Amino acid sequence: MKISTNSKKDVYTHAAIIIMLLLVLFFGFFFVYLPFSTNHGEAITVPNLKGLSMEEAEELLDDRDLEFEVTDSTFTPEKKPLTVLSQYPLENSKVKAGRKIYLTINTETAPMIKLPKLTEMSVKSAEQQLLVSGLLKPNLEYQNDIRENEVLEVRYEGKKMDAGTLIAKGSKVTLVVGNGTGDTEIDVPCVESKNFDEAQIIIKGSGLSIGSIIYDESSSEPAGTVFKQQPACNEGNKIRSGEMVDIWVAGKQPN
Repeated sequence: MKISTNSKKDVYTHAAIIIMLLLVLFFGFFFVYLPFSTNHGEAITVPNLKGLSMEEAEELLDDRDLEFEVTDSTFTPEKKPLTVLSQYPLENSKVKAGRKIYLTINTETAPMIKLPKLTEMSVKSAEQQLLVSGLLKPNLEYQNDIRENEVLEVRYEGKKMDAGTLIAKGSKVTLVVGNGTGDTEIDVPCVESKNFDEAQIIIKGSGLSIGSIIYDESSSEPAGTVFKQQPACNEGNKIRSGEMVDIWVAGKQPN
């Protein structure tokens, strides 16, 4: 079909037709072809995959026409092996069909680490050191020893463990801890009729601790004198090292 261009009207008509064709192509490309080819308006919500097994995660993604790729793995003792620890994009993100979701999973085998030195530490310090090293909060087993709340030994599955021994990350060890009482029995020292300062020296010098201190203004003894103790120092009366001796002191309690 030929369009005459013998007049200005014909030229204007010709230009208008060209402009209309260009507009049709423009709107057709951006508002018909592109939305159709890119699934415009059909965004998919990313599900929460954390805590799921690999099989569960794969099934959930397949149902939403999404793919996945494992990009990293780490070990978290409280999580089951081969479960999803994190994901990207995050849950509730809007993505297109076929988008790949990147996963970090929990490893099946725990890495081996060196057991830190824990003996001669307080229980609290040892527990902190274990947590920093990737081990669980330990079990505590107390035994008679005057080193109260001090770690004497480390055991794992019933066996003694030395510092530097390899152990699986996430394991739980047992700390053997002193209870402040020794195995050795000694005669109860006599501090009755001693002044308070002297009584303290005698008790502590015997490897014992001072327990309760009870002041009594009604006592006929001079102020500051110990007039009673528990346990009593009867002949043959024994006490374990580290145990406590309660004393009663004549006079008013000092401020």
